[in-house]
Amino acid sequence: MLKTTLITLVFAALLGSGCSTKTMTLEERLATLPADTIFRIEADTSFSEAWEIRLRQPVDHRNPDGPLFTQQIFLYYAGADRPVVVETEGYGARGGKNELASLLNANLIRIEHRYFEESRPDSAGWEYLTTWQAATDHHRIIELFKPVFSGRWATTGISKGGQTVMFHRYYYPDDVDVSVPYVAPLNFGPEDERMYTFLENVGTEECRDRVFSFQKLALEKFELLYPMFLDFAEERGWTFSRVGGPETAYEMTVLEYEFAFWQWGTIPCDSIPLEGSDEKIFLHLAQVGDPRYFADQGMAYFEPFFYQAMTEIGYYGYDFDKFGDLLRHARNTDMPEFIFSAPQGEQYVYDYEFGRKVDEFIKKKGDNFIFLYGEYDPWSATAADPGGNKSCLKIVREGGSHRTRINNLPDEQKEAVLVKLEEWMDTPVKR
Repeated sequence: MLKTTLITLVFAALLGSGCSTKTMTLEERLATLPADTIFRIEADTSFSEAWEIRLRQPVDHRNPDGPLFTQQIFLYYAGADRPVVVETEGYGARGGKNELASLLNANLIRIEHRYFEESRPDSAGWEYLTTWQAATDHHRIIELFKPVFSGRWATTGISKGGQTVMFHRYYYPDDVDVSVPYVAPLNFGPEDERMYTFLENVGTEECRDRVFSFQKLALEKFELLYPMFLDFAEERGWTFSRVGGPETAYEMTVLEYEFAFWQWGTIPCDSIPLEGSDEKIFLHLAQVGDPRYFADQGMAYFEPFFYQAMTEIGYYGYDFDKFGDLLRHARNTDMPEFIFSAPQGEQYVYDYEFGRKVDEFIKKKGDNFIFLYGEYDPWSATAADPGGNKSCLKIVREGGSHRTRINNLPDEQKEAVLVKLEEWMDTPVKR
């Protein structure tokens, strides 16, 4: 990342200055932002300039005079008269292109989610990691930049970033003109049971049977494959204390295999190895099941996500029963399956009403949403459902995975999306 200019800003501009309807230039806005620092960064040819911003945000928006944290933002400038796409990341934020901004030739504001990477409060408790606090982060940023741009606004995000889009619009429905969540679940519990029904019916019966046969094979070969698992983990410095030990981690990797196989859709069904060397079988399991997901080192990054999953935004669990006695270490309990991934020592009470309220909002009040899903992606089991809401467009790509995007849709579906974007954003799109 090229850092050519460092501007130290004075924390003199309060939130009210961002809410003004007075037109501002980008330079005026940057000079008065409540930010610690702003760095000019390298912009690709789609933008004339780009900035990395560390914006000061209240840890608790209900107490704006209380403790602050700095939230990382990337601003890519295409012109004051161009539309603005706000990418609400669900995790950390990086550079790179954004499909929607490219299609609209738009400005791009990419926002890192609170409590991830560079946007972690120093000493705040987890209780401030809520959907409302995060949505209010995004609301405040949009208000700060509204005076700079005259075009229409859209929010977008992928997976958890897409969830963040839905939640922001639920709390602040008038902030933007259009919202495009990609492959974003709307879960109704920490172990949403709709996932089980989906996995019992996804794809073809032949492929489902082959997935199950591979999982059984990996469990039956425990004594042969488990030592490879230990070596694999040791080479990478992984430990598995939180999940309950390496034996449990191995079996959890086998359980995760089914979800991951369908989610990413990168392995043809007939490539699943039901015979061959033990090394071949293990490497396939590790490639698809991803043991790092259950390693202590992998959990460190995902702790904020699992805090949210266990309190408001939900997740999934596994069907233990169908494996019977083949499972000797991993056990189903009365607690949500992934509670071990959430911050330890916290008391978790899940808000079962929240997802239902967002669902009702989308069905009755959601305006100018474009939902994109892949048919085989397990997260489509808990997809948003606009019902009869004519102000929303929902696209499900046949055979699609979690990698479903506008540009890889079949022509007819892609055109339907582009037509709505042109209409709702009042600007031509690239074709």
